[in-house]
Amino acid sequence: MGNDRSGTGAETASGPGYALLLAAGPAGKQRLMAAAAALPQLAAVSPAALLGTPGGASVVQLVDPVDPQTVLTHLRTAAAHPGPVLVHLAGQLTLDAKQRLPHLALARTTPRTARYTALPWHWLAAELGRRPPGSTVVVADLVADETAWPPLSTAGPSALAAGLTLYGTVAPAPSKRRLATPDYSRAFAGLLRSAAERPPLALLHQRAVLEAGLGPGPELLLDGSGPGETYPPPDAASGVAAAARAGQAGPGEATGSGGLVAASPPPMPPAPPESFRPVGRPPAPPPPRAPAPPPPGWAPVADPLASTHAAIFEAANAGRHSEAASMAAAWEQEALRTAGPRSDEAIHWLEVRADLSRIAGDPARACELWLAVADARLGNGEPVEHPEVEGAVDRAHHQWQFVADRVRAGALAPLLIELRGRVPGRRPGALEAVRRRAELLRAPAGTP
Repeated sequence: MGNDRSGTGAETASGPGYALLLAAGPAGKQRLMAAAAALPQLAAVSPAALLGTPGGASVVQLVDPVDPQTVLTHLRTAAAHPGPVLVHLAGQLTLDAKQRLPHLALARTTPRTARYTALPWHWLAAELGRRPPGSTVVVADLVADETAWPPLSTAGPSALAAGLTLYGTVAPAPSKRRLATPDYSRAFAGLLRSAAERPPLALLHQRAVLEAGLGPGPELLLDGSGPGETYPPPDAASGVAAAARAGQAGPGEATGSGGLVAASPPPMPPAPPESFRPVGRPPAPPPPRAPAPPPPGWAPVADPLASTHAAIFEAANAGRHSEAASMAAAWEQEALRTAGPRSDEAIHWLEVRADLSRIAGDPARACELWLAVADARLGNGEPVEHPEVEGAVDRAHHQWQFVADRVRAGALAPLLIELRGRVPGRRPGALEAVRRRAELLRAPAGTP
């Protein structure tokens, strides 16, 4: 059931990494996805590329486990690892019949026994959510059965991203007599196998979505947005209502040539619906930061989304970063569904999320998102001297200079160097400055 392999080479400052690759699903007619098909290509990725750790990594595969306690043991092993951790999940989500909480179905799971035979999602969130920020990523390629999809599609990605940095996709169950295939996982693995070094995860996710042909369909795209609230333990959740709220009307159609035009904002998911919502007092908001206005040109008077932008940045500047991120993520999901992942609308909301990360004091995340913006614009054929392309690379470079974590800054450096080589910008010496800092980051900690 388990299969360990370790990379070789000198350890990084953060130590070797650890990856847990889990493919699971019920036996027989209850199975909705050929989850195990995700593992061969992922297993062929070098540990260094999979984890972004040149110092090596341990990779453990877990195929069709039957006992949630077995999976919990593996999760605790991963959570206790001192270095970077990646958990990859392929399979299907269901709700338990009593508490209506999301579970990852295992080999013996049936609709009536999910509470006892499936892995509660809040176990996953609790074990991994205690790790240091930036040290853990969960990559999910999932389908949701008829009990889980309605509340998930209403709540959006925030229903699962509780306390986690979560990338991937959740799709509704396929039609009967068909098994879903882990196309996102295959694209994710293929990109890693072809890359000299692992690109930033936001960019890797965006490329995997394109390679897998996702975005315009009904699936939810999990884009690593900021962690939300954590799930309660099972006993504390017993008072949660059993039914999710009905979905609200969506926005008006996108029209015009200059960007997204809508009659009204889409429903915002600041928290999971009642089926998934924790009980008890909400966490205290972080202290407010000094106000910072939206970037020039993003919320002009004539902009039909001016009030939406104003509400988002008002929340961010007041320190309500999760609320602002949830609103922006809702608009981005709508843009992805209606216009596609490389559309002007989707890129715009990627830019908004990048600036929200800056306001939240997360320069690494802001850098990663600006790099994704630049890559998307170049992929659309925009010239390297285009002001929007130059601006994206300049902002990524600026934010990168404030990334104090040596490992995260070092992981972002190769792509920034590659983009700076193509988009040198208007300030002389920018590429050389990135290269000099990258050399310093590769030196052992404490080297003068």
